[in-house]
Amino acid sequence: MTEAATRYLYLARHGEAASEESGLTPGGRRQAGLLGERLRAVPLAAIHHGPLPRAEQTARLIGERCPEVPLHRSEAAGDYIPYLPERAELPPESADTLLSFLTGATEEEISRGPELARRALESFTGPAAGGERHELVVTHAFLVAWLVRAAFDAPAWRWMGLRVANAALTVLAYTPGRPPSVVLLNDMRHLPAELRWTGFSPDRHDHRI
Repeated sequence: MTEAATRYLYLARHGEAASEESGLTPGGRRQAGLLGERLRAVPLAAIHHGPLPRAEQTARLIGERCPEVPLHRSEAAGDYIPYLPERAELPPESADTLLSFLTGATEEEISRGPELARRALESFTGPAAGGERHELVVTHAFLVAWLVRAAFDAPAWRWMGLRVANAALTVLAYTPGRPPSVVLLNDMRHLPAELRWTGFSPDRHDHRI
């Protein structure tokens, strides 16, 4: 029987995109390259990425800095609603705001989301078999939030409200016999001030950090 070991899961939202269905802006390409430089020394076993152009391009730019690491396209790393809550699950004072946040979601994003979210948990989380493993998933804000929520064993709706910056780095650790731990969350130290905080509304910007 193969002994389980710690899995380190590196999560990154794609770089800044020119539009929702397109590739990256020049700034987004810089973000991806700088993230790749930061990850160059990490012994990554794989880079998984979602199927949309902004995630795939980010992964390929990171991969140029980590040329020995294979890239894998994954539907489970895509952009979708992982869980659509009922109003009764939400805090009364914020239910309207949280539900209005999802009004632009497509029927496909909502209908396919729960199954893809289940596949993401199954594919990317939990201890590794056969030795310590490091993997990167280049994805979208919703999946980063969903996996962080799962690491904390928070209610299913609690993926909502976690803001994720473009090309920020989150690291989760899954060690046998221990609950998952959050090693890093939304870390942007590899980015210069002018490239931080993309993906946030202007009121969330803070270049002092």
